[in-house]
Amino acid sequence: MFSELFFAVAVGAVFLTYANGANDNFKGVATLYGSGVLSYRAALVSGTTATWFGSVAALFIADELVRSFSGKGLVDPAILAQGTFPVAVAGGAAVTVLLATRLGLPISTTHALIGALVGAGLSAGSLNAARLGTAFALPLAISPLLAATLAAAVYLTGRTLRRHWQLEADDCLCLEPALQPAVQLVSQPIKQPISQSSSQSDPMTATTVSVSESSSAGAPPGSAGAARVTPSVHSAAMPGLRIGNVESCSTGPLGSIGVSAVDGVGILHCLSGLLVSFARGLNDTPKIAGVLLIGSTIAVVSQQWLIVAIASVMALGGLLSARRVAQVMAKDITTLNEGQGLAANLVTSFLVLGASKFGVPVSTTHVSCGALFGIGASTRGGHVRTIITILGAWLITLPLGAASAAIIYYLTQTFLQP
Repeated sequence: MFSELFFAVAVGAVFLTYANGANDNFKGVATLYGSGVLSYRAALVSGTTATWFGSVAALFIADELVRSFSGKGLVDPAILAQGTFPVAVAGGAAVTVLLATRLGLPISTTHALIGALVGAGLSAGSLNAARLGTAFALPLAISPLLAATLAAAVYLTGRTLRRHWQLEADDCLCLEPALQPAVQLVSQPIKQPISQSSSQSDPMTATTVSVSESSSAGAPPGSAGAARVTPSVHSAAMPGLRIGNVESCSTGPLGSIGVSAVDGVGILHCLSGLLVSFARGLNDTPKIAGVLLIGSTIAVVSQQWLIVAIASVMALGGLLSARRVAQVMAKDITTLNEGQGLAANLVTSFLVLGASKFGVPVSTTHVSCGALFGIGASTRGGHVRTIITILGAWLITLPLGAASAAIIYYLTQTFLQP
């Protein structure tokens, strides 16, 4: 009987993890594809790779999430000890996420897991409703609203500053090297004091060249009042930054390094997308591991190897089955440019990484979609029909996960429980 339960948990784990990768792996890099920075394949591979590393990093950072999703404090420990309970939770969540992925709907695996925990717990006659509300429901409800607000604020602030500083797309930030010490020509009088002086500043080196004239105009060389020119070595300018346009940066001093505004935003946008993918792996992997470590059915597998296995199957699901959800996330929620995508990704990565660190069960899907909703609202470019469809799918996720888990729990109790 133990081997049958172990096999059932393993099958549920594979389907759940594969479904999670298919539905979620592309979300971190959706803005890169949507704004045209990367092709679909390049975005998918980079996002999947970053997600895998984030999943492995969960070994060192996200222990609290493993404990939260192991059902402790939510369901009676005696129920958790039953081998059928993790089968029901993993199976119920897997059915929900696989169905949504097939329909191209970006839903939350976190939401599906919580629904499955609730459904299996109710079927077993044990559920801590108070902990369900404070530890799970509240963060899930607040996180998309917070993400939408912050993303809109970040984007609008950036747009305001750009207009205030009158920055254009062809502006360039140039780093100019220090020049070698230069010889400064200083004119000094032989006998009589200088009556007039003028100074000129070389804008490229910031070295001042002083020219002094005698009060006796036209005095012959060597006579009283004549001036003699003597060399004086002064320190050169330090390396400095200046803002110009792309053409001025390219024609500047030898060795100038320039980054155009477009390229700079593009680089930051790519890095932010990878950071979101890393944060997603860090946030989702310990949740699945926590469910699979419920009871003792799969305790023969160490937590370390379990997380590595989850990361690998998740990557496979993303590489093979992410296209439908990718299209919705990247193209159908709102139109995007690079600056808008950067704002959305910065907010998503900040919130998800913070939640992972402190063990708060937020959904990467809710946060990333919420950020895109906020961008769409601030630019008035959001596609209302798509947004309503996604919100409807979110509302159905929890009850569908609960119903699926309840049915599976009943079946496993009937046919697998000794």
